[in-house]
Amino acid sequence: MALFRLTPAREASTFIRGDGVFLRPARMDDFDDWSALRDHSRDFLTPWEPLWPADDLTRSAFRRRLKRQSEEMARDEAFPLLVFRARDKALLGGLTLGQIRRGVAQTATVGYWMGVGFAGQGYMSRALRAAVSYSFSTLRLHRIEAACLPTNNASIRVLESAGFRREGLARSYLRINGRWQDHLLFAVLESDPPPTRLRVAAASGPG
Repeated sequence: MALFRLTPAREASTFIRGDGVFLRPARMDDFDDWSALRDHSRDFLTPWEPLWPADDLTRSAFRRRLKRQSEEMARDEAFPLLVFRARDKALLGGLTLGQIRRGVAQTATVGYWMGVGFAGQGYMSRALRAAVSYSFSTLRLHRIEAACLPTNNASIRVLESAGFRREGLARSYLRINGRWQDHLLFAVLESDPPPTRLRVAAASGPG
């Protein structure tokens, strides 16, 4: 079952609701807030992300991003979402459920980023717990995987707070900030005891 297999008009208004946060697909009117947050957070995010394309923060690149997002969602391959604070709808960051594998696997990989001004306040932990719960209850996934740089203690805490367990070390796993780097591997299973799993629901509009 696809989380957002809906018409384009409905795609942008459906989201996952968590504890004080909600997640939904990006839309064109998010561009100004998204580009400003990414630009302001560039130094904070650079050590943990692949190198940004030269045009990454341009309107045309964002439009291409939305087209790719729509195609991936329609094919049930990935669900790129933005994370918002519920009380004032401030954009906080992003979370993607990607590399979805069906059949005998029923597995996805999760990645996320948080704007520098919102880091360390528990928002991403809440967003990730909500996304995990929704993935198991609605996407019918069995397993969600994540990879994290061994030096990224904040991200390790986020994963562990959402019930992810450390499973090993992958050498030279991903090209981050211009060089191949080792990553810790984490996963959470549908059958794992919830870490206080949050009750979440899909809704239309932010009400």
